[in-house]
Amino acid sequence: MLPADPRILGSTLTDGGCNFAIWSNAATAVELCLFNEVNGKLVETRFALSHRNGPIWHGYLAGVRVGQRYGYRVYGTWAPEHGSRFNAAKLLIDPYAHKLDGTLQYVPQIYGHVSTDATGTGDTTIRDDRDSAGFIPYSVVTDYRPRQFNRPIYSWTQEVIYEAHVQGLTAKNHEIPEGERGTYKALGHPSTIAHLKHLGVTALELLPIHSYATEPGIWERGRKNHWGYNAIAFSAPHGEYAATDDPVSELQWAVDQLHNEGIEVFLDVVYNHTAEGGVGGPTLSFKGIDNNAWYRHDGSGNYVDVTGCGNTVAASRPHGVRHIIDSLRWWVEVVGIDGFRFDLATALYSTGSAFDSSLMSAIESDSVLRNFKMIAEPWDVSRYSLGDFPHPWREWNDRYRDSVRQFWLGDLARGYGEGVADIAAGISGSSDVFYYRGPTSSINFVTAHDGFTLTDLTMYSEKRNEANQEENRDGSNENRSWNMGVEGPTDDPELISLRHSLKKSMMATLLLSAGVPMITMGDELCRTQAGSNNAYSMPRDMSAGITDSPETFMGGWANNWDLNELQRDMRDSVSELIRIRKTYLADVAAEFFTGRVDLGTQRKDIAWFSLGGREMTEDHWADGEKRSLTVLIEAGPDRGLLLFLNSSREETAFTLPDSKWGTSFRRIFDASSFVDTHEPIINMPSEKVNVSPHCAQVWLVTRS
Repeated sequence: MLPADPRILGSTLTDGGCNFAIWSNAATAVELCLFNEVNGKLVETRFALSHRNGPIWHGYLAGVRVGQRYGYRVYGTWAPEHGSRFNAAKLLIDPYAHKLDGTLQYVPQIYGHVSTDATGTGDTTIRDDRDSAGFIPYSVVTDYRPRQFNRPIYSWTQEVIYEAHVQGLTAKNHEIPEGERGTYKALGHPSTIAHLKHLGVTALELLPIHSYATEPGIWERGRKNHWGYNAIAFSAPHGEYAATDDPVSELQWAVDQLHNEGIEVFLDVVYNHTAEGGVGGPTLSFKGIDNNAWYRHDGSGNYVDVTGCGNTVAASRPHGVRHIIDSLRWWVEVVGIDGFRFDLATALYSTGSAFDSSLMSAIESDSVLRNFKMIAEPWDVSRYSLGDFPHPWREWNDRYRDSVRQFWLGDLARGYGEGVADIAAGISGSSDVFYYRGPTSSINFVTAHDGFTLTDLTMYSEKRNEANQEENRDGSNENRSWNMGVEGPTDDPELISLRHSLKKSMMATLLLSAGVPMITMGDELCRTQAGSNNAYSMPRDMSAGITDSPETFMGGWANNWDLNELQRDMRDSVSELIRIRKTYLADVAAEFFTGRVDLGTQRKDIAWFSLGGREMTEDHWADGEKRSLTVLIEAGPDRGLLLFLNSSREETAFTLPDSKWGTSFRRIFDASSFVDTHEPIINMPSEKVNVSPHCAQVWLVTRS
């Protein structure tokens, strides 16, 4: 073998063959293993990577073409007490692979230590010498190149994010051919795009599509990981989501279709841990390549686990930074991704804060990546860092989520109040958290993939996660949900109507707050998970959640495209609220509101009113039992946006502000009425307006 170019890791095709390069600092030898079919059987041929440039082992092999299956065997010391777990009997996935072939088999051979069963039970200090080839996916040589894109470009003030799962978004869409439902190809189908455009969202954020594996313990229980937060190849699209045998090209096509229709595509990326788990987990890639270098350890051979998944990637080390940067650039330059949401982002730096993170600095200084959108989930199991990430990062704001739930649901569920100060802070952009960065630093959400759906927030006061077979111990116990007196579905028309009003009211709050709103797939169609607030797993024999089994909803991702009256109204309400946001709020919410009086107009850019139509006093803000809130946002010199929020059990009379604030008032949204049936009402200053229980109203204020 001739030497490869050590500057390029992974497999890189040339005219006559392929360069191979892999990073391992402590290995004593590395073998490249090619797998070719001979007489109907895969035959392995090994080649020593005899060239080394520091920690990079490399070589060139003539005649290798696209589609060649391969893996690595890495030799070194077996010393688990020191974190060294080299085992050349285990075939390893190339961390730079862009395609995998085959699925993980849950057998004892996939473990580097001697295991007595498929879950890794055994003595983790004794090396297992059984060959794992044939039981783990093969890496595949590919030749995907950077492309030109017709990217839509939105400012953060214009952004409305739609979080979705690849399979679930289209699994029950009967306008799509059956074999394509739940796939990358279906993302680009005209009916999918039409739905997103009808809503008015600007970005589709996909749950993880890195190639991932189900955790052995979950597999043993007859379930499979559905969300995908368990990656094993950071730059290879998950093959199960493809309708063809070319996941990358299929995904590229779908991204292009979305771009052409003005929709950005974001990825939820999981660089903080891998599917290799803890010391008892399988040896699939990084663990066998150089366990000590690729993962964080405590000095005694055990992993530092701040992810709750058994291991933590050493993302702050130079080779870890390089690997993540290379992966991000591949998704941007080859696939066409426009932004990223980083799962458990605080786990990506080991000490200090995000300001001192080598990875964050590398992303911000990279000539390509610094032009794309980056979102942090600002916590892990050991650290909570909301507000600590530097510009231009945005952050998931769970304090906003809790304040909205608390105002509309939480107080009533517990029989006590917390007033309106928290929800007011959230509506105005969370300046108490992001005071030096602006309101668009906050990614506002009420629901996400993790937790109750919007519908279930109004149907269940207790989580129902029994399907995961963890005795309902999993999932958060603190949900701020409220069943309105009946746990689960009901036939009571009054209760159905109140729940519907509550859902629309929470959606109105979300979409008309300063900050960047994110809605969760299916909330606009009243999707339920039957009370599960941790729908990460599903039966492993279920195909893409396409069946009508109740387990589909426990799996969490079954949209129903044959809509009933309530679903149509919810969908159209979301669309109307997004239209209102884009028309009246987007241009004025780029910076924090000051709350100061303009000397020319004698009005504030944001003002809060009591039920009597006068500006709120300190006593109002201190009232922990207050169940109503009125806010008026200046939307221009001749108009404003007025919100009446009534979270009480009773119809409540709100007084319109006086003529200083507006000369006419027109209702443009009422959560208690269907979008396509209610008639606008013109009112004059200082008149009273009745707002139904558990209801938000939105009014357009004009000035002559």
